[in-house]
Amino acid sequence: MKHSADDLHAITATTLGHYNAVAESFREGTRDHDVSQNIDALLRHLQGQAPFHILDFGCGPGRDLRTFTGMGHVAVGLDGSEEFARMARQDSGCEVWQQDFLQLDLPEERFDGIFANAVLFHIPVQELPRVLKQLHATLKPGGVLFSSNPRGENQEGWNGQRFGAYHDLSAWRTLLTEAGFEELEHYYRPAGLPREQQPWLASVWRKI
Repeated sequence: MKHSADDLHAITATTLGHYNAVAESFREGTRDHDVSQNIDALLRHLQGQAPFHILDFGCGPGRDLRTFTGMGHVAVGLDGSEEFARMARQDSGCEVWQQDFLQLDLPEERFDGIFANAVLFHIPVQELPRVLKQLHATLKPGGVLFSSNPRGENQEGWNGQRFGAYHDLSAWRTLLTEAGFEELEHYYRPAGLPREQQPWLASVWRKI
């Protein structure tokens, strides 16, 4: 099913409206989430000398911006939610861009790495190739994209007031490869559990 322009507007407005409405409870509920495995997966593949320039794509309230800057890197946040962007600026002191994921305006070859943790699944499948190419373009040559998404069987739709698209590894590989990336690694989270108890697919990709 192809989404019309009106459909896409509704998907964005409803999903962002939900996050704006629950911003404070979301911040409290995710403040102590341990994503160090994901941060390490991005950083170990970056080339060159630190400090690295990192785009936290879908930065939410700014938890991981604080982590990256605390490690000495230069982090910029991006989120579609007005409330999340405000919180992230206030809590991290970082530059944070409020941008609709379907209407991105990104600088060319600015970043060494992109950290897209629990965010790209909100982009409808038909729009994802274009968005991935925009992320590819904002990376420096040889730059690295980290992504983590709830995995699925290549379906999309509403989960309450949030829209999501749920990919399996094969479909995700196809999307990223066609956007100009090569796979560096992938793993399932949380670590150490049987696969049926690992709902998250994490993967790391290099711009080629």
